[in-house]
Amino acid sequence: MASGPAFAAAFVNGGFEDGNTNSWSVGTASRNGNLSTLNPSTYLNGATGRSAVVTSGLDPIIGASMANTVYSGNYAYRVENTIDGGHLSVVSQTVTNYTDSNIFFAWMSVLEGAHSAEQAAGMKIQLTDLTTGIDIISRIYSAEFSAVDARFSQAGDYYYTPVWQIEQLAIDSSLQGHDFRLTVLATDCDPTAHLGYVYLDGFGAQIPDVDNGVPEPATLALLGLGVLGMGVARRRKAA
Repeated sequence: MASGPAFAAAFVNGGFEDGNTNSWSVGTASRNGNLSTLNPSTYLNGATGRSAVVTSGLDPIIGASMANTVYSGNYAYRVENTIDGGHLSVVSQTVTNYTDSNIFFAWMSVLEGAHSAEQAAGMKIQLTDLTTGIDIISRIYSAEFSAVDARFSQAGDYYYTPVWQIEQLAIDSSLQGHDFRLTVLATDCDPTAHLGYVYLDGFGAQIPDVDNGVPEPATLALLGLGVLGMGVARRRKAA
């Protein structure tokens, strides 16, 4: 592909506003192995039976203690299902020769706590600079004995993010024209009982408006804080 802004790739259906997963790669499989060893790209087999495009509403387990299941617009995507364990699901999109000034996306998660690291429900979110091979944003959480952080609250055995977590990557001159891939993996526990799933929305060049009815006050507060650096992680290749 020729380089330069005229040929720069854009996000397609980044907020799932087509009501489908067009432009996304998806997959699902049985859970087998430690979260740290699960390679999301291995499971991009085209199967979508356990994940779904969702409309505005309340999470079926956490309910009103969690923000609306759609961050912006009419749709979001839920990675993995909410009713049984023992499986994992993945969604991914790649943009090439990227020249916009930012990459944004938002996520929420529910993880049911139980088991050791080898078996616990968990999640992986990775925004990878494919040009350099570096994971610039990486979120890896396990429900193993509450192996989460301050993003999460607890309700019984469940660890959950009460508001949408907004991620931002600023594209400076060192990243202009690079290829990027966002991958989200959600996994249940290795046996069959404990759940793990992730909502994803707003993958694009501009932070999306929260316009899904009446937003939660905490969601509006996070919107204001997100651009100021909440949840931003950057790692550069050593010189």
